[in-house]
Amino acid sequence: MAQLVINSHAEFESYIGQELGVSEYLKIEQDRINSFADATIDHQWIHTNPEKAAESSFGTTIAHGYLTVSLLPYLWEQIAEINNIKMMINYGIEKLKFNQPVKVNDEVRLKVKLTSLADLRGITKCQLNVKLEIKDNPKPAFTGEFIFLYHFI
Repeated sequence: MAQLVINSHAEFESYIGQELGVSEYLKIEQDRINSFADATIDHQWIHTNPEKAAESSFGTTIAHGYLTVSLLPYLWEQIAEINNIKMMINYGIEKLKFNQPVKVNDEVRLKVKLTSLADLRGITKCQLNVKLEIKDNPKPAFTGEFIFLYHFI
């Protein structure tokens, strides 16, 4: 269940500049990594070959960077429930920086701050400053600005 419920553009505006919350941790298991490799046709050994990856500097397989990015909508929904919308569109990503690899069986969570909000002729453009944290690791997996468009009813 989301920590924050937003029902309109006006309600969203009251949170500009504020941290909106933190998701639950999600464990990144090898099956998820393998499924992502199949879906994206990216079977690089550092992701999918545990035996070979054990000999790497990471000591194990790591998640695809884009796998970690693709988790953002799921983790964002744990933080905020946006109601009264016709649709939500993933609009863009700015300043994305991968800081630390996510190793197999690491647990990650999303921390979000609302950077800005704009009314584009009835469509809410929401810019979120996000950080994907890795449990027991001081460096985040990635940071960036994610932009969603919300079509409120």
